[in-house]
Amino acid sequence: MVEAVAPASGPDQVVRLRLEVSYDGTDFSGWAVQPGRRTVAGVLVEALATLVGQDTPLGLTVAGRTDAGVHATGQVCHIELPAAVWDELTGSLVRRLAALMPPDARVRAVTPVPATFDARFSATFRRYRYRVADRPWGPEPLRRHDTIGWARPLDLDLLREAAAGLVGEHDFAAYCKRKDHATTVRAITHLDWHREADGVAVATVQADAFCQAMVRSLVGAMLTVGDGRRPPSWPATLLTLRERSSAVTVAPAHGLTLVEVGYPAEAEYAHRADATRRLRV
Repeated sequence: MVEAVAPASGPDQVVRLRLEVSYDGTDFSGWAVQPGRRTVAGVLVEALATLVGQDTPLGLTVAGRTDAGVHATGQVCHIELPAAVWDELTGSLVRRLAALMPPDARVRAVTPVPATFDARFSATFRRYRYRVADRPWGPEPLRRHDTIGWARPLDLDLLREAAAGLVGEHDFAAYCKRKDHATTVRAITHLDWHREADGVAVATVQADAFCQAMVRSLVGAMLTVGDGRRPPSWPATLLTLRERSSAVTVAPAHGLTLVEVGYPAEAEYAHRADATRRLRV
């Protein structure tokens, strides 16, 4: 836990804070606030409002909106608080939030950052992991919330061969839920599979950003290669499509965890944010 003291500020000034957040997505309807639904942002905003007042604008911005059922151990968001409020909470905000938030969501660290920091647009990469148990008995009971069961044995060499064809900058329209006026071009910098000591197959994927359902769609396509139903070249052939492929099955949400969001050096926050905004447009 890191909570540094911000420099003295005037009464009208605000302090931007970086929050590191983890959560078990099982009982959440995703990150974003939705009326009548339990979401991660919803419980976080509720806890913060209890501490700083309902009328205090927070400007909550997240690195990536995870879908319903998806977990995070390395989510990042930022808020802004009046400097006077931050002065009162410095050194105790993490502890106070832990007392107010439910056990399946936690703010692990709060750090003052420059106003140029943007949790979403300053990010250089997002890294996810997807866990698959292809053993006859399925996932271990204590890992059932973050590991899916797969009925067919998986060949790791085939999975890696399929993954290699997806690395690089491509139009991933076949693997995304398209949104109006948004690009589906993404740059995957790392995609690989390994087995952990318990035998679970784990996919690690890193990119500058992901569009909705992209990681789970990529995993779904690769799993059909790993169990022998598709050739290793098949997932890459879909990159020629300019619309979502009905042949791709989206893997279940609960196997997916956001594990890290990367950022450049402090002096590069604004430059990176500007470049990302231009790219997304």
